[in-house]
Amino acid sequence: MNELNKFYQSLMQDVVAMQSGDDDGNTQEQVFTRICQEMLSEAGETENAYIAYDERDLGRKGQHKINGYAVSDNYENVDLFISIFNNKQDICSISKSEIDTAVKRISNFFRKAIYNDYVNEIAESSEIFEFADTLANYDELKDNLIRVNAFILTNGQYKGDIPASQSISGYTVFYRIIDIDFLYKISEQSRVPIELDFDNLNGEHFEIPCLSANIENTDYEAYIAIVSGECLAILYHDYGARLLEQNVRSFLQFTGKINKGIRKTINEEPHMFLAFNNGIAATADHILLDETGRFIKKISNLQIVNGGQTTASIYNTSRKDKADISKIYVQVKLSVIKDKEQYANIVSRISQYANTQNKVNDADFTANNPALIEIEKLSRYILSPVTLENNMPTSWFFERARGQYKTLRSKEGFTKSRQAAFDLKFPKNQVFTKVELAKYINAWQEVYSGKSMVIGPHIVVRGNEKNYARFMNYNLPESKYIDVAYFEDIIAKAILFRTADKRYGTKVSGNHIGELKQVVVPYTLSLLNIITKGQLDLYKIWKNQRISLELSDFIYELMKQVNQFIIDKSPVSHYIEWAKKEECWLMVRGNKWSYNIADINADCIDENNPPKRTHKVDVENVEEDRRHQEEILKSIPFSLWKKIEEWGRDTGFLEAPYPMVASDIAYKVKNGRKFLETDISRGIAIYEKVWQYNPELLMEADELAAKDQATIDKQQFRSMDISSSITLELVQQMVDWDKRRRILEDWKWKAMKDVVDGKKVLNDRMKYAFYFNLQALKKKGFPG
Repeated sequence: MNELNKFYQSLMQDVVAMQSGDDDGNTQEQVFTRICQEMLSEAGETENAYIAYDERDLGRKGQHKINGYAVSDNYENVDLFISIFNNKQDICSISKSEIDTAVKRISNFFRKAIYNDYVNEIAESSEIFEFADTLANYDELKDNLIRVNAFILTNGQYKGDIPASQSISGYTVFYRIIDIDFLYKISEQSRVPIELDFDNLNGEHFEIPCLSANIENTDYEAYIAIVSGECLAILYHDYGARLLEQNVRSFLQFTGKINKGIRKTINEEPHMFLAFNNGIAATADHILLDETGRFIKKISNLQIVNGGQTTASIYNTSRKDKADISKIYVQVKLSVIKDKEQYANIVSRISQYANTQNKVNDADFTANNPALIEIEKLSRYILSPVTLENNMPTSWFFERARGQYKTLRSKEGFTKSRQAAFDLKFPKNQVFTKVELAKYINAWQEVYSGKSMVIGPHIVVRGNEKNYARFMNYNLPESKYIDVAYFEDIIAKAILFRTADKRYGTKVSGNHIGELKQVVVPYTLSLLNIITKGQLDLYKIWKNQRISLELSDFIYELMKQVNQFIIDKSPVSHYIEWAKKEECWLMVRGNKWSYNIADINADCIDENNPPKRTHKVDVENVEEDRRHQEEILKSIPFSLWKKIEEWGRDTGFLEAPYPMVASDIAYKVKNGRKFLETDISRGIAIYEKVWQYNPELLMEADELAAKDQATIDKQQFRSMDISSSITLELVQQMVDWDKRRRILEDWKWKAMKDVVDGKKVLNDRMKYAFYFNLQALKKKGFPG
């Protein structure tokens, strides 16, 4: 069996397995459509794709059919999906007549929908209504729409010609055949490269003069080329966001909005464009020069890594302003990557460095993000608890890169028994991807950057790509914070999201709430977190691997209210578009909802018996505190330890064995001996007693140190450079913040207050003491 047939068999197995466990009642054809959409999304060929089946009058003149759709964030692209699916054991051939029928059906749907009439013929409860209404009535889409891509999806093999594009209602519809060969190719190569022939680019010839850089290396070749605005406009019209290097596609703000400066130059001084514009940076894996070596004839796998806004603005100014772009020329720095094994890595790095002016965070280049790698590692060895429903532990498999699950399953399951064992440990229904991770986490809690809300459920509604970009930039913690507890919370949020999604229902199940599932589920979960004041017991959900029936019912009743509220309050009929706006979320968040919080008291954290969970950073902080405590003890000269011993005995403030401990510490300080853990914990207890009852005694430390000729190695005091970090301003903030919260003991707060009031001096000794106050307050939310 060759590799293509293996891929086909694996694909068909996935279709059958996913369809048998599909709660939405989708057919195998729709499951296949979803799989194709996911693969095309990963390859950067589409974004925000949904399945939505609709057909009418099949076999008749006005027949139409659609299996799914997608609308890009900038409304420049509309993707239509129609599937030709065969449930056969082996790959079958697809005839041209089948393709022609699919073209006719999908084109008829678009024609009907764009001309306003079809939306009036279908019920609002129809899964295609939102899309049809958007096509017919949404002005922002009509103003920005450039391309309509009609994807004909099939698990068969097609060897014929690609149908020619056609114009419908003034929009160009491009037809693409996504057959089993294409699917296999993008599964292996991540995406299908763009191949350009400048002798025949949409029937036109373009001369691309270039100059080769005289450099010798094994990684890449460099060229400087000049490309006309007309050529770039054709490229943008035909390929759009496919031209953008895929790792940064979502982060470059590649929108239809025209840069004002670029627009002004194109309209008023087109001949100056080359002088004023910085140009474009691009990569390729091969170019073909003419016989003179001075002109580019062909480019293979062209990707723009910087200059997307320039390209888009040239096209849009030409289209919207009817500007003459015949005098526009743009400089292109072209890097041709020679090292095939390092191709992806080199292109990603070029993208990163070329886009520094766009403030693209390192985290945006997600292939090797340390935090995602850490989540992946945890997902491979953390086993879920045994529950009443499942008597054996399993793993939740995080698929950081597409195909990891299949690859590992193939590697580990080389026999049927091994494959069965793998499936038991890593159930298919417990696999989750990067975009799902972003959805589960972003739906749970708002995140602010300054005064701006950058994460909220409305961001989730905007689609996988937009939501994932926000997640990477604002809601993925550093790898040092990714620990077992964090991973368990991820899974709890995944269980919550999936349960809510299932409870919302479908038309097939007969109890669906409505047609706003993609809005209502994240909105409701964010509300749930607010209603419970962040005290929902996620650890309990992890331990049980499910939510309680009471919590499930609570979410269901809340979803019904949210669903109706959005419909009633939306100022437009495009409810999903309205729900993408922060204004909508703020209105939902501010509403008074009907619920009884007592119904889910058992699902919230018990304040008297909270779950005991140790975070990795807490462990690191404990070690940091321990080092700091040891430094404090060593900074007190041995003669002062002897005085403390005497004071403790005389006053009775130090009970046995603490006077002897003070004596032992004095000995160890004098002779540079190693401190044991018990020495440190008991020594700090003594230190706090002195601070509480006789702080003046500690003021003698420096004077006694000089007499003892003791030296304090400043490099030894690595406690966050306390001399500079504990300032009078910070102490004032701590005093003010804790005045009403009363987290610190009264004597600790009073010691700081005396310094703020000028009764005592903020010397290094005080700073060492206040360091611990700072750590205690930080754990309770102090922002300093």
